Amino acid sequence: MKKLNSKSEDELKLIERAKAGDDRAFDRLAQRYRKSVYYLIFRMVRNAEDAEDLTQDTFVKSYGSITKFDPRFAFSTWLFRIATNNCIDFLRKRRMQMLSINETLNQDEGGGLYLQLVDPELIPYEELQKQQRHRYLMLAIEQLPERYQKLVHLRYFMELSYDEIAEQLALPLGTVKAQLHRSRELLNQTLAEVMKSLY
Repeated sequence: MKKLNSKSEDELKLIERAKAGDDRAFDRLAQRYRKSVYYLIFRMVRNAEDAEDLTQDTFVKSYGSITKFDPRFAFSTWLFRIATNNCIDFLRKRRMQMLSINETLNQDEGGGLYLQLVDPELIPYEELQKQQRHRYLMLAIEQLPERYQKLVHLRYFMELSYDEIAEQLALPLGTVKAQLHRSRELLNQTLAEVMKSLY
C-alpha cells in the first residue's frame, strides 16, 4: 500500500470530514487551493472579476459534489477539472452571446432600419479550441499516478520553482527534476491515448 506523507493524510482527513458535512473542514480545503484555482481560471478567462466569480462557483460546485470525490485520485486534479469545465461553459456561453435586434426602427422617410448588434467580446473559435485542448490535458493528468499529478500541478499550474517543489514535498532536488521529467513523458503518452480514444 502506498505510504502517504503527513500533508496527504491531513488532506484525506479533511475530505472525509467534509463528506460528513463538516463545513469548516471544507473551508480549510478551499483555503489551500483558492489561489491556484483562481490563477488557473484567470489564465483562461483573462478577466479578474469573471475569474473571482468562477472561482467562487467552482468551490460551491465542489462542495455540493464532495461526496462523489474518489480518494484514489488527487483532490487538486478533481478540483481543477471542475474549474476548467466551469470556464469552458462560461466561454462558450459568452461566445454565443449575440444581441440581435430584429426590429424595425421608423425613419422620417417611412422606411425601416434593421439592426443586428454583435457583442464585441465574442471569443474566437480558436479560443474555444484552445479550451477544448485544455480539457483533454486535464483528462490526461487525471490518469497519471498521484505523485506525478501533484508534481505537474505544482510546477505548471501553481508555477513553483524546482527548489520550492522540493521544499514543499520534502524531496531531494534531483528527485524532483527526475520525476518531473518522467511525468512529462507519461503525460505526453497519456494525452496521445486520450486523444485517440476521443476520435
